Amino acid sequence: MSQPNPWVEGLQTIGLSVVLALGIRHFVAEARYIPSGSMEPTLQINDRLVIEKISYHLNPPEHGDIVVFWPPESLTPPGKRRDAFIKRIVGLPGDVVEVRNGEVIRNGEVLSEPYIKAPPDYQWGPEEVPDASYLVLGDNRNSSYDSHAWGFVPQENIIGKAVVRFWPPDRLGLLDD
Repeated sequence: MSQPNPWVEGLQTIGLSVVLALGIRHFVAEARYIPSGSMEPTLQINDRLVIEKISYHLNPPEHGDIVVFWPPESLTPPGKRRDAFIKRIVGLPGDVVEVRNGEVIRNGEVLSEPYIKAPPDYQWGPEEVPDASYLVLGDNRNSSYDSHAWGFVPQENIIGKAVVRFWPPDRLGLLDD
């Protein structure tokens, strides 16, 4: 009986590892970092997060979920890289949302938002969130380029849900609202 070639076994192991790593990153979860202060105080610049990609294939997003998504193509200049955004879901399909007098009002009820940096200093809406779309706002309402500036996020643009902060170590933990 001949001995297996260690080079062939090594290449097979490396190949399988690469396929598994790419498959997990594409279909299951991936790491992301926070490049701006638009989600302060919940997320800080340079926080590192795990984005989970499976649950939205089973259940739709919910109010309060922090999601990573591709912004509308109209926001990316031609020839430039299209970076993903991260924001909080405030409006689901069919919700009527308005921002008025420093408060977010959804379906006639003022939202309790203890996670925001400061009350919004702008007026927006009221508008109904279209089918298969979401209204997303940054927790740093007054310094966030979000739905109040450019519109709704189509469902197919959502990459996944932010679930865990793994860096920095002193802020390690689940992201709950």
